[in-house]
Amino acid sequence: MLVLRSSPASPFGRKVKIAASLLGLTDRLQIVATDTMSPEDSIRQQNPLGKIPALVLENGEALYDSRVIVEYLDFLAGGGRLFPAGEARFTALREQALSDGIMDAALLQVYEGRFRPEERHEPKWVDHQAGKVERGLAYAEAHLSTPAADLHIGHVALACALGYLDLRFAGRWRETHPKLVAWLADFEARVPAFAKTKVTA
Repeated sequence: MLVLRSSPASPFGRKVKIAASLLGLTDRLQIVATDTMSPEDSIRQQNPLGKIPALVLENGEALYDSRVIVEYLDFLAGGGRLFPAGEARFTALREQALSDGIMDAALLQVYEGRFRPEERHEPKWVDHQAGKVERGLAYAEAHLSTPAADLHIGHVALACALGYLDLRFAGRWRETHPKLVAWLADFEARVPAFAKTKVTA
């Protein structure tokens, strides 16, 4: 069995879970909850950075981060499933990078509120991260909101980014990005794993 170290709310862990489902590898994946804040958790031995997700292989070695893991899963499934061949591969990778960046910026805003007392919050830092999210969403609304015939890793990452904004930011993005709302509804209808990996808290 492959062991996925993650947590239910992690958008990057969710990306791996959805990718595994699309590739028919869910049955080969054991998910083990991870506490990245605990020095007692073995994640720090599996990934020196202590970050999730990490994928522990059958030989005991670990892969990280989500971008490496999903490419490895695609390799296990025969290759070329979520990563198109030729020049289209770089379009998919670029879309994954954009969506991963949205998730990173959203997480940094959450961490500012979670790990700093309110009187030490830095509004300029939060606004800087919020700007990244908004610019990323504006680009996706304009250029990535038409459902594709064949799904690739960029689509999976975008769905996870939007899902995380629903979870942590009350879905406020939906008020100003109607094309992405419709796009996500189409993705959810086509990918049952999206609903199965949803968390509400």
